[in-house]
Amino acid sequence: MNDKTPILSVKDLVVKFSLRGRILTAIRGASLDLHEGEALAIVGESGSGKSVFTKSFIGMLDQNGWVDSGHIEFEGHDIAGYKTEAEWMKIRGGKISMVFQDPMTALNPLRKVGMQIQEAVELHTGLTGKAAAKEAVEMLDRVGITNPALRANQFPHEFSGGMRQRVVIAIAMACKSRILICDEPTTALDVTIQAQILKLVKNLQQDFGFTVIYITHDLGVVANVADRVAVMYAGKIIETGTAEEVFYDPCHPYTWALLSSLPQLGVKGHDLYSISGTPPNLFNEIKGDAFAPRNPKALKIDFVHEPPEFRVSPTHTASTWLLDPRAPKLDPPAAIQALKAKYARRQA
Repeated sequence: MNDKTPILSVKDLVVKFSLRGRILTAIRGASLDLHEGEALAIVGESGSGKSVFTKSFIGMLDQNGWVDSGHIEFEGHDIAGYKTEAEWMKIRGGKISMVFQDPMTALNPLRKVGMQIQEAVELHTGLTGKAAAKEAVEMLDRVGITNPALRANQFPHEFSGGMRQRVVIAIAMACKSRILICDEPTTALDVTIQAQILKLVKNLQQDFGFTVIYITHDLGVVANVADRVAVMYAGKIIETGTAEEVFYDPCHPYTWALLSSLPQLGVKGHDLYSISGTPPNLFNEIKGDAFAPRNPKALKIDFVHEPPEFRVSPTHTASTWLLDPRAPKLDPPAAIQALKAKYARRQA
């Protein structure tokens, strides 16, 4: 997969916001390649920059935010330099679309569901009138809404949370996008409905052949849907790899901490692991490794110099000084060692 030209390539992206007269650097030189047809999960704590990062792909940053530097290469254009709504309308929806985490706020409560899907169809496919309305009903059927012709004439409040999320996915799919960004698509749903929505997206991806980016802090979600994982912390991508590499052979101490926090890795009679401290203040300049103040195994150099990206395998990279040949050999936490052992037994 990695030997192909990426469908979208982000290089050294810096995104800033002006807040109460101060400048906050939300994305601090993030780089990432997205490959055709894959399912990529971007994971990290709340506030790590996941949503801001992907919103910059469709020109949906808040008015007080801007791309300060870096590149977003897509279909031969550097879209990081786009400034006008007319430029972004060529990308947003028709090329890259987004499913937001709260379907109730994503839908217009005063318009019938069918009309909202039809609007997307007319805007991006060239169909109009009855043909667009028919396509809207067909999209409702594709996302698993029963009696789609009847449901198309109902309002969002007449749908359950899971059904509303299916409608939002139908709107995104109606645009025939090449890339679908799912921003915490299951956060507001119960566990049973979460599984249904994730299976739906996976099936639609197989049918339509689009590329998916999942944004989530739930590593349990990642294990079921992602081909590849990018771990984000304090506005930077700090580790990338296949789902198996990141789950069973993680290299960055932050990835260790995230995985150790999984409830299913807890030991009966022992406290569940939690990451100490808080993420850094992004109003301030960050020196060294941003995770160092929260890392009990931090090296002296972590507080002085930012680590470069080290290549672990052709598909696995991590930005940690622990991978430098001069670094001391530190064993990962017990929970990570247990995961590695479990994986090794599975492969035997």
